Amino acid sequence: MLNRRDFLAICSQFGLAGTLFPGVLYAQATEVARTAANNLAIPAHFPAITAAMIQQAADIAGVVIPPSDVPMMLDMLTQMRHGYRAVRALDMPNSVAPAYIFDPLPKGASVDSTRKPVVYAKAPIVGRAPANLEDLAFSTVGELAAYIRTQKVSSLALTEMYIARLKRYNPELHFLITLTEERALAQARAADAEIAAGKYRGPLHGMPWGAKDLLAVKGYPTTWGAGGFEHQMIDEDATVVKRLDAAGAVLIAKLTLGALASGDKWFGGRTRNPWNPKQGSSGSSAGPASATAAGCVAFSIGSETLGSISSPSTRCGVTGLRPTFGFVPRTGAMALAWTMDKLGPICRSVDDCAMVLESIYGPDGQDLSVRDAAFNWDADFDWRSLRVGYIESAFLPPKPVSEVPPPGMTGEALTKWQSQLAHRRASRDRTAYDRRFDRATLDKLRSMGVQLKPLELPKLPYDDMANLLNAEAAAAFDHLTMSGRDRLLTEQGPEDWPNLFRVARFYPAVEYIQANRARSLAIAGMAKLFAQVDVIVVPSSTEQLTVTNLTGHPAVIVPNGLRGSDAPPPAKTDTGDEDNIGGPGTPVSITFLGNLYQDAKLCAFARAYQRATDFYKMHPVLQPPAGR
Repeated sequence: MLNRRDFLAICSQFGLAGTLFPGVLYAQATEVARTAANNLAIPAHFPAITAAMIQQAADIAGVVIPPSDVPMMLDMLTQMRHGYRAVRALDMPNSVAPAYIFDPLPKGASVDSTRKPVVYAKAPIVGRAPANLEDLAFSTVGELAAYIRTQKVSSLALTEMYIARLKRYNPELHFLITLTEERALAQARAADAEIAAGKYRGPLHGMPWGAKDLLAVKGYPTTWGAGGFEHQMIDEDATVVKRLDAAGAVLIAKLTLGALASGDKWFGGRTRNPWNPKQGSSGSSAGPASATAAGCVAFSIGSETLGSISSPSTRCGVTGLRPTFGFVPRTGAMALAWTMDKLGPICRSVDDCAMVLESIYGPDGQDLSVRDAAFNWDADFDWRSLRVGYIESAFLPPKPVSEVPPPGMTGEALTKWQSQLAHRRASRDRTAYDRRFDRATLDKLRSMGVQLKPLELPKLPYDDMANLLNAEAAAAFDHLTMSGRDRLLTEQGPEDWPNLFRVARFYPAVEYIQANRARSLAIAGMAKLFAQVDVIVVPSSTEQLTVTNLTGHPAVIVPNGLRGSDAPPPAKTDTGDEDNIGGPGTPVSITFLGNLYQDAKLCAFARAYQRATDFYKMHPVLQPPAGR
C-alpha cells in the first residue's frame, strides 16, 4: 500500500505532481453517495479507477494525457489511492501539527531574548467600592486590579458580578457557550485568601476572564462552536489557560466562536454586537469581543488566523492585540491553519492587553513555532522615539462605483451585476464615511508631534496567496469531509467550511508551496518597510489585514470613535463580510502595525494614541432583558 509520498512520486513520473490532477482523480474515484441522514459513514470499498475517470480528471485539471499512456497508469493509481486510506487510518487528531514550522523572520533577522523587569502603568488610586458593584463592569483591568489589590473589592464579589451579567445579557447577545462557574468560584476564593495573606501575584490576580471556546479546559466541553462537537471533552488545559491560572486570573466562561473559527454563527445561534444587537459581532472571536464590550468579563482571549481578533474588536468597539506569530503558544487550542493561527487578548485598553500578553507569551516546549523572544512591557517607554509611517493609499477616498457593466456582459450575468449595484454603492458610501475617522487619526497623530512617513505595501497577489489557509484548514478537519460529518455544521453555504474544505481537496501541493514561497517575498517586502519605521498606521479593514496575517506581524486594534447620526444606514443584511455596516452610533477602529517581536514598542505607541483620545472609555448602553 502506497503512502502519500509514493502517491506524488507516481504522479511526478507522468509530469502531474504540480497539477490539479492527483486531487481531481482522487475525488473522481472516491465520490460516493452519502448513506441515510443518520448514518454518515463512508462505505469501505470505492469504485475502481477507470480510464474514463483519468480522462475526466485530466480535463478538469487542464492536463493533456495521451490515451496511450492511460492504461499503464491504472494499477499504479489504484495503489496510490490505497495509500491515502492507510494514512487516514492513522486517525490523527486536530492537535497533531505538520512536520514543518512557519518562521516569519526575514533572512538575517534575530530576536531579543533578554527579559527585563516589567514596568506597568502607575496603579490608579481608588476610593471606596461603589454600592452597586456593576458600576465597575466597564472598568479596565488596571482599575479593577487596584480595587482587588487593596482588598476594597474581593475577587469573589467581582466574579459573581460578572457571572450574573453573563447570565443576564446572554439571551440577547448569545456570547456564552459554557459557564465555568464552579471552577471560577473556587479560583476567586483562593485568590482572595492569597491576597489577604500578602501573596499578590500581579495585576491579573483575581481577575475574571473569558476564553474563546477553542481553548481546552479540563472538565468542561471544548466545542469549537461547531455542530457535532457540542459535547467534545479534551482532557487538558491549554497552555494559555495554565499561564493565566498561574497569574491568578479567574476563568468564568467559555465564549462563542463561529463554527470552527469562521464568522459569528455557531451551533447555538449568532453572537450579537452589543452596540447594535440586530447585527452579528463579527468573528470568529465573536463571544470574547461581544462579552468584553458588554462589560461581562474583565478581559478575554481570542484568536486570529485572518481577521478574527481585528474584525470583532472593530465591530464591538474593544481593543484587540494580535501578537507576532510565534509569540504565544497555541498548545491546547484548536488548529485551523498551523502557519497562521495566533492567540491574543481582547480587552478595554492597550494597557490591559499588555498585562495579559505579559502572562501568556513565551515558549512552552510543545508549540515549536514559539520563539524565545522577550516582550519587555514598559508603560513608561518614550513612544516619541519611534518612527511612524502610514499606508498612504489606504487613507484615500474609495474609488467611485462603476455604473457601466463590463463589456459584453449579457443575460443572467448582467441581471446579477445590476442587482448588486445598489449594494456596491452603499458599501462605497459607508467606506467613504468611515474614511473620515481614519484621516482624523493622522491629524491627531500630527497634533501629538508625530511625523508620518508615507509608505505602500509590497505589491503581491495576497488574496490568492491566502488560499493556503483553506488548504491547511481542510487538512486540520480532513475527517469531517471524509466521514460526511461536515453535514453537522450549522452553515452550509458556498463560503462556509464544508464547501471550502471540499474545494481545498483540489488545491495542488505544489501551488501550496508556491504560495508559501510568495510569503517569503512578502516577508522581505515588509522587512524593507520596517527598516524605515517602527510603527505603521492603517485603516483596520483593508488589504493590510491579509498581508500581515500572512507575514506574521503584530497589530493593535483600538476604538476610534462613534459614527454620527449622519452615518449611512446599516445594511439590511449582515453577511459578516464587512465591518463598517453598523450605522449611526456604532464604533469604528484604527490599526497600528509593528515589526516582528516588537510588540512592546507597538503597544507603547498604541497606548499613547489611546490615552490622547479616550475612545476606549466608550461602552454600549445595554437594554435590560425583557421582563426585568
